[in-house]
Amino acid sequence: MTYKVIVWDLDNTLYRETPEFHDLMDTITAKAAIEDLKLPIDFATAKSMVTESYRTYRDGGELFVQKYGINPKDLFDAYHRRKEHNLMPIKPYPNFLEKLKQLHCPQYIFSTSSHSACEAILKHIGLYDFFAGRFYSVEEFGSYKKNDSADVYLKFCKTTKIKPTDCLFIDDSYSNLEFAKKAGMQTLRLCHGKENDKGIEYIDFAADNIDECLDLLHRICA
Repeated sequence: MTYKVIVWDLDNTLYRETPEFHDLMDTITAKAAIEDLKLPIDFATAKSMVTESYRTYRDGGELFVQKYGINPKDLFDAYHRRKEHNLMPIKPYPNFLEKLKQLHCPQYIFSTSSHSACEAILKHIGLYDFFAGRFYSVEEFGSYKKNDSADVYLKFCKTTKIKPTDCLFIDDSYSNLEFAKKAGMQTLRLCHGKENDKGIEYIDFAADNIDECLDLLHRICA
């Protein structure tokens, strides 16, 4: 079977998140909760909550929403305003733009980052012109995550006029791939050296690194 459309996740997929950058994102989540949303906790507590929230919910902010009743949109907006100004640790993959151009099918981005943050990141890694008009944020579909419902994937497909069955969705997060699969997409997990879980029912393909991913795409995409 070949696939007509590639849909990429952005964060930790079209670039590699280093431990430094991941820790920085945890820090700005904690600061957004304290300084922007005025939660009555200290920084150490807030940062430990981010870690626990990600470990439990695959979402660094969910625990704040549940414990303090904050509006998810408020935390989403505060976090991404800070994220846009903290992109320097991100290093693009070498010669990645030329490698993407060699894939002979349409390519889109569907991200949990805000649209504005997506734009800033794509400009930072040199992919903005390539994906201009073809990158989407969950916020455009009234959501702030990709790992709790297939509905947001179906809304993405409706907007882009793409059949879910024509899509190969690529993400580093297995929890996102579960719902992409429920929407009717085929899925590829970019493992980054972590355990290869192709055997899981909602993961159709797996690649250990971006070069292996690209090699696979050349074989299975129309």
